[in-house]
Amino acid sequence: MTDNDWRIRGREFVNCNCELGCPCQFMGRPTHGDCRAFAAVHVDEGFFGDTRLDGLSFAMTLQWPGAIHEGNGQGQAFVDERASPEQREALMAILSGETSEPGATFFNVFASTLTKMHDPVFCPITITCDVEGRRASVQVADTIEASGQPIINPVSGEEHRARIDLPHGFEYAVAEVASGRTSARAGIPLEFDASHCHLAHLDIGPRGIHR
Repeated sequence: MTDNDWRIRGREFVNCNCELGCPCQFMGRPTHGDCRAFAAVHVDEGFFGDTRLDGLSFAMTLQWPGAIHEGNGQGQAFVDERASPEQREALMAILSGETSEPGATFFNVFASTLTKMHDPVFCPITITCDVEGRRASVQVADTIEASGQPIINPVSGEEHRARIDLPHGFEYAVAEVASGRTSARAGIPLEFDASHCHLAHLDIGPRGIHR
């Protein structure tokens, strides 16, 4: 780990190929045997050492042939084209997991399970994310479109609200569960519809979640 301290406060959108609720969140096997996911984060406030990260966004596509902890995965990073060279370097350092304590953040945990990293892409990224409303929209250049919306009760037709609370989690403290859709045409192609999605307020640093 480097001497650079960092912290990100922002909003996170995640959509994966599991059924709503995602058994991986409860130490279960992925719904379909493999794990494929798209994640995007908008940084409301953040820093890496002396470099401010406020207002920037980044995203990731991820794929594993089995459960995440079994490894042999691959990933690709997408970083806001508005970032300066110093900001790009800072965000890539965070995403690499090397600036986190071992096992403390999802950046570090996921990175330890990847055997292939596609070249990063620096491009326009637009994220709108209403965590409590369970609604989000993400556009990454012309290669990825994703969205989240509330789960609908099949009997009443009303919006259903469910949350996942992880007191010792390495990604978030509490996440709102939604229904997601993603179409990605990059190094890792993805196509999801009405699959698991969660939205969360992130507050994370090299030693893990700030609670």
